[in-house]
Amino acid sequence: MNKKKGPQPRDWREARRLRAWELKQKGWSQKDIAEALGVSDGAVSQWMKRASEGGVEALRSNPAPGPRPKLSEEQVAKLPGLLAKGATHFGFREEVWTQPRVAWLIEREFGVRYHPAHVGRILKRLGWSRQKPVKRAAQRDEGAIEQWRGEKWVEIEKKPARKDER
Repeated sequence: MNKKKGPQPRDWREARRLRAWELKQKGWSQKDIAEALGVSDGAVSQWMKRASEGGVEALRSNPAPGPRPKLSEEQVAKLPGLLAKGATHFGFREEVWTQPRVAWLIEREFGVRYHPAHVGRILKRLGWSRQKPVKRAAQRDEGAIEQWRGEKWVEIEKKPARKDER
């Protein structure tokens, strides 16, 4: 059984730096470590300097956190309650929350402007799916459509008899 001390490396680069430190502790020269790991002597030198100044933890990955979110966690938590009121509550015609509508709502309620595509990511994180309104003509006549489906479409859909059945 192979038991290693400390947390596992986050990526192959971190693993390579930790392996370099391991080899250094075993007495390997920096040149031999560089050759074995396929890196420059300068890279190994920098790693060893970091480790000697900050310990082995200095060799661990420290990914950039990225930009701070525009909406606080508290504001994101309020969003489902606002969406539950329904789109018509906020003056929209249909009860559909599209990404542009949610972007509008976020700007109105929190003063934060997001691109609709990013709003989709926020909705997904909250467990909401993006919605697209069904576009239909305002003058649509449902009765005429049903009549056409019942009479004309049935005729159109009928298949001609096969040659051997005639």
